[in-house]
Amino acid sequence: MHSRLLRTPFRVLILALVVTMPAVLFSQVAPAAKGPTQNDSRWDIFGGYSYLYLPPSTEVNGHQFQSNDFGLIGTVDRYFNKNIGLEWSMDTHPRTEGHNDGMWGGQTGLIYRAPAGSYTPFIHGGFGFQHVGGPYQQGNIGALFSVGGGVDFRINQFVSWRFIQADYQYSHVNFGVNGHGNFNEYRLSDGLVFHFGSVEPPPPVTLTCAASTTAAIFPGDPMSITATAGSLNPKDSASYTWSGTGVTGNGNTATVATGSLAPGNYTVKATIVESKPARHGLAALCDHCGGGGIGAGDVATCSASFTVREYEPPTLSCSADPTTLKPNDTSTVTAVAVSPQNRPLTYSYSATAGSISGSGSTAAYNSSGAPTGAVGITCSVSDDKGHTVTAQTGVTILAPYIPPPPPTQALCTVSFDKDKKRPTRVDNEAKACLDQVALDLQNTANATAVVVGESDAKEKEATAKQEAYLQKHKRSKLKVEDSAALRGVNAKEYLVTDKGIDATRISVATGTADAQTVETYLVPSGATFTNDVHGTTPVDETMVKPIVRKPLPQRHHGKHVPKVGSVKPPAPSPTTKQ
Repeated sequence: MHSRLLRTPFRVLILALVVTMPAVLFSQVAPAAKGPTQNDSRWDIFGGYSYLYLPPSTEVNGHQFQSNDFGLIGTVDRYFNKNIGLEWSMDTHPRTEGHNDGMWGGQTGLIYRAPAGSYTPFIHGGFGFQHVGGPYQQGNIGALFSVGGGVDFRINQFVSWRFIQADYQYSHVNFGVNGHGNFNEYRLSDGLVFHFGSVEPPPPVTLTCAASTTAAIFPGDPMSITATAGSLNPKDSASYTWSGTGVTGNGNTATVATGSLAPGNYTVKATIVESKPARHGLAALCDHCGGGGIGAGDVATCSASFTVREYEPPTLSCSADPTTLKPNDTSTVTAVAVSPQNRPLTYSYSATAGSISGSGSTAAYNSSGAPTGAVGITCSVSDDKGHTVTAQTGVTILAPYIPPPPPTQALCTVSFDKDKKRPTRVDNEAKACLDQVALDLQNTANATAVVVGESDAKEKEATAKQEAYLQKHKRSKLKVEDSAALRGVNAKEYLVTDKGIDATRISVATGTADAQTVETYLVPSGATFTNDVHGTTPVDETMVKPIVRKPLPQRHHGKHVPKVGSVKPPAPSPTTKQ
């Protein structure tokens, strides 16, 4: 009767397990029921009530074994991942007075769970030992095998209610002289499960790359790339690898040798591998379950890009000071050059005429040899990257200053109207003027003199008659006396003979004035007499000879000497004598 009563609750529990298991398993496919959300635990500790049912036919040597409706059970589960774990369990069903039903034991095995929202169905099995109270209370220990399953209901993150756990156990115990028994046991349990830790897979490793600058750089500028990893396990080791043109990596930082890079866009790539420490035993066997090794979440990559731009050419301006030069003058040429990237600069200069020298930012221009007019100057500057720019300036060379020629200077005038008998003779009064002319020539070595003889109207008329007479009688070999020319050559003769003036420095001409005079002129070097004095005619000194100066005859006492002017001069007649 007792066994029948105990059989009833066991059947109820078995029925409940059968009814609820499909629903729980179906929830693996169907949308999860609403309930507390949590990570899957790493450790589960279960403790609760246990009922052990033994069939009525369980006996040894005529001794009956009864079911035990009071027992305690405890298990410890350590999960390697979301589903699979290792389980250690202990249970005890104390012997009741007058019965051979005392049993306790422990076992180790595997457990598989299938979390589905608030419900977690599981199955487990294992091997171990069991102590059975034998006939006459002389118990012994034998081998144990069990298999079963159940369902947990999640109350919160830390506690679940195991409202059913049903197990089948088989044990074989040798009682010695009291025989041996094979026990088929059915165990029902109920209690609480406490959760610790988590087996949720860690978040995958992340990696981001950042360049030291986002602005375009120039060849030779510094460039570094920094990789920043996320979700690293501090217990694991991480290694970085780098790739890219001119890239050298050291840990999570890489540098780029940009000096040899051509202008363009470049990409640097980084890879991180999180390596877990070596594992052994069961943990090593389950590495493929996500508990070790290198998985997809243990590797991450990132990249960063940068741009290398071409060096900018320098800018240049050019100027000269002064810009207007006289022949043989100099000017300072200044070149103002700027390299946007402060590259070293080299200067050079050229000019279309003259000469220029200088290798820095200034040069000296010399106009020697340059013709009059504009001269172009070119300033050039180049950097170490092959860029060359030029700028233009210029100067103007003035024509050399040529002072105006000095004018012909009129000197003194010699009058010949006092000596009626020798109106062309140089007298003492004339000497005073000619002496001054000689002195002027001596003081001005490069000057010359011109003496211009004049004749009055009466003399001009007489000369014209003589010329007409000779022409009429065809006596061309005879020459007519020209008083103006004779006065001029006589004055020159005095300057040459008496004053020692070089004859080549004195010229003789006749003028058109109505006077018995000689005009004297000083002609400085560069002056042109005919430009300054007009109306003169050069005298052919080969045809007009000077009169040798002779003193007048002395007077004798007792003889009648006619007064000057008392004897009429003879009528002019053609003659060759002067």
